Amino acid sequence: MRDDRGSTLPLYVWLVAILLFVAFVFFVFAKGAVARNGAQSAADAAALAAAQEVRDELTDGFLDGLEAGDWEDWLNGEDFIGDGRGAASDLAAANDASLTSLDTGFLNDNPSFEARVETNYTVGESLIPGTENTRAKAGATAVIEPRCTVDVDIDPKKEVKFTCDGSGSWEIDPKDPGDIELPQGKDLFAVHLAE
Repeated sequence: MRDDRGSTLPLYVWLVAILLFVAFVFFVFAKGAVARNGAQSAADAAALAAAQEVRDELTDGFLDGLEAGDWEDWLNGEDFIGDGRGAASDLAAANDASLTSLDTGFLNDNPSFEARVETNYTVGESLIPGTENTRAKAGATAVIEPRCTVDVDIDPKKEVKFTCDGSGSWEIDPKDPGDIELPQGKDLFAVHLAE
């Protein structure tokens, strides 16, 4: 009878090598997923920051328009000129990413802001070639949704009456708007990520 002792050692060596290789591959995919999640968080934050900056512009325009009589356009989310790029860049940088593009438009007739970012860090070195220079990229779109409707039986040049989801009805004297607590941006507009 032949002696087979020691013949399983090469098999164990091969199995350990295969398991280590699989573990390294999973590690690379995990690093890639972490980078992708980081990029997505940065894109979400950048898009929301842009929308919130423009929401503030719309709110200021609404308040300034009370006396001028053009408050209704601002309340409907129209007439803004900013794009929120500064705020979007700052929030992307705070999440260790760079803003690569910011497009403004309309989604379901509401102002929208599509931010695209790229991480400042790479996936890192691994067994898969090229990952040491690969940066994660992601995009997100935020929307400003007006929360208020203007009462149909009024003349917007003479009176200010509207109803908002969440904060109820408002009636403001356009000649003396400072005698009551005026609505804030969150009362007038909802900012959220597009689905």
